[in-house]
Amino acid sequence: MQYLFSGLTAGSTYALVALGFTIIYNASHIINFAQGEFLMIGGLGSVMLMQYGLPMPVAVVGAIVVAVVAGILVEKLAIERAGTNDIVPLIIITIGASLFLRGGAQFFWGKSIHALPAFSGNTPINIAGATILPQSLWVLGVGAVVVCLLAWFFKRTLTGKAMLAVSHNPDAARLVGINPRFILMLSFALAAALGAIAGAVAAPITLTAYDVGVMLGLKGFVAAVLGGLGSPLGAVAGGLLLGIMEAFTAGYVSSEYKDAVPFVIVLLVLFLMPSGLFGSRATERV
Repeated sequence: MQYLFSGLTAGSTYALVALGFTIIYNASHIINFAQGEFLMIGGLGSVMLMQYGLPMPVAVVGAIVVAVVAGILVEKLAIERAGTNDIVPLIIITIGASLFLRGGAQFFWGKSIHALPAFSGNTPINIAGATILPQSLWVLGVGAVVVCLLAWFFKRTLTGKAMLAVSHNPDAARLVGINPRFILMLSFALAAALGAIAGAVAAPITLTAYDVGVMLGLKGFVAAVLGGLGSPLGAVAGGLLLGIMEAFTAGYVSSEYKDAVPFVIVLLVLFLMPSGLFGSRATERV
């Protein structure tokens, strides 16, 4: 039970990062390897704004806004200016954007590891013979709320339906008056917000630093591939499953192999089940 709680906590973070990959992939077929840096901005931005005297809720919201602005700038100044629809150069551009954002974070915040206070204390809660931190409940709760809001956004709003239309058929969407370029910018903004939320709620548990987004971003990508690249449901399922497998590997085998689990999984998925758990459309695109 203890390993399950730990796995669900980490998996919720991976799921939010994977959702960011999925949203941008659906809008443009681009795999955004700068997604992990939005998570870093969420954590470090919250710490910085709290140091300036802002209350924690205001600091977290401010960090999310900063990440959204960063996401829009990446799309407008890098992706849009590239002037190409070729996917490979655009993916390479996102890698360059990731390096740029990480270098900027190192310049402003240094290499130190920063801690964000827990949202509601550090007293463990006993459940079924295991303990769970209140912050872990925040991670699980925020992840569930975000998934529900995204489901409402895509099913009940015109903008969300426009994003789905672009993901299914960009040419047909353009013919009915939808601007795919605007949708791509919006997808970067939404993905950045998801990453920042994950970074802020996970920072009290994982701590945060300028390079924290590297590994968490890669694990989010593995979660997206595991669930099926392009499938929001798969992103959530893949994130939770990856977190649980990591936790049980660390508990029953060795914690030294914990970070190797995602890379073993992504190789197995690519060789044995390239469409992932829910991603038949991803295989058709590739």
